[in-house]
Amino acid sequence: MSGRNLRPPLSSRRSWLYLLCMIILVYVLVYMPTPYVLNAPGSADELKPMVTVSGGDPTEKGTFMMTTVSVSYANMAMLIGSVFDDNEEIGPKPPQSNHKEYEAEQLYYMNSSQSNAVAAAYHRAGVPYSVEPQYVFVINVPEGNTQIHAGDRFVKLDGQAIDSFAQLEKILQSKKAGDTVDVTFDRAGTTVEQQITLKSFRDASGKSRVGFGVSIGEVQKVTPDDPAHEVHFASTSIGGPSAGLMFTLEIYNQLTDGDLSKGYRIAGTGTIDVQGNVGVIGGVQHKVVAAQEKGAEIFFVPQGNYPDAQKQLQKMHSTMRLIPVKTLDDALRELDRLPAKG
Repeated sequence: MSGRNLRPPLSSRRSWLYLLCMIILVYVLVYMPTPYVLNAPGSADELKPMVTVSGGDPTEKGTFMMTTVSVSYANMAMLIGSVFDDNEEIGPKPPQSNHKEYEAEQLYYMNSSQSNAVAAAYHRAGVPYSVEPQYVFVINVPEGNTQIHAGDRFVKLDGQAIDSFAQLEKILQSKKAGDTVDVTFDRAGTTVEQQITLKSFRDASGKSRVGFGVSIGEVQKVTPDDPAHEVHFASTSIGGPSAGLMFTLEIYNQLTDGDLSKGYRIAGTGTIDVQGNVGVIGGVQHKVVAAQEKGAEIFFVPQGNYPDAQKQLQKMHSTMRLIPVKTLDDALRELDRLPAKG
C-alpha cells in the first residue's frame, strides 16, 4: 500500500506565510502602541462664538482667535510619516497613565484658564466680582486604584455635600490612615457610591497627609455683582491653559465700548493670571503655523516664547506681525495704537 503526502502544497504554505507577515506588519504599523505623541499645528478658533457677555457690546469687525497644538498618540506609521513633515514634532507621551487622565487634566487647565480670564478682564474693566467654588474633581489616579476614575466629581463624603476643596480637606483632617469613608461621585452623569479606605501619603510639599492618594482639582466660578456682566462660555473639547490671554481680550472687548479688534484678524497665545500677567506656553511654533493658515494678521506671543515664534515666522516667510507681551496691559496698548482697518 503506497503512502500519501498529507502536507499542503508549497504554494498554499507560502500564501499563509504572506498573510501572517501582512497581519504582523499591519499590527506593527497601525496597532502597536508606542511611547510617543505627535505635536503638530492645530486650529485657530474665533472666540466670539465661544464667549458671550450678557449685556456686553457685541461690536467686532475683526476677530480674536485662540490657537492650539494638535496632539496625537502616534503609531509606527505616523512616526515614519512625520519624518517627511517639517510641521510635525515627535514627543514623549504625557506622564498620565491613560488618555482619560490626560483629558481630565487638560479640561481642568481650560476651566482654570477661563476663570482667570474672566477675573483678569473684570479687574481691568473695574467690574466688581466674587469667586465661588463650583465642584471638586479627580485629575489623575495612580496605577492600581480602580475605585476612583479620572474625571470623577465629588458629590458627598460621609453624607456631607462637597462643593470645594476646603470642604473636602476639613472632613479629611478628622480622619486617619486606614479609616473607611463613604464617597458619592458623579461619573460622567452617573452617580457612583464607593466605600474607600484612606491612606497616608506625602503631598508635593513633602507634608504627610491622609486622603485618597489621587490628584484633585477645584473648578471655580467668577460671578460679577451685576448680572449684565455675566460671562458665558460655549462647550468645547479644547483643553489646556494657553488660551487665557485671548479669552481675556475677547471678554474685555465685550465688556467695554468700542471694538478693540479694529477689523484685524488677531490670534495669539499665553496663560493669564488674575493680575493680567501673561505666562509662557508650549508648542508656540505650531500655533504660529495654525494662525498663519487661518489668515491672522497679528499674533500676540508671551515675551518668553518670542524667539521661537520669530524663528518659525522667518522659516515660513510670513508677513504676520508678531507682538511680544508680558501683561494684558501690553496687549491693550498695542491694540490701542492700531489704526482702524479700512
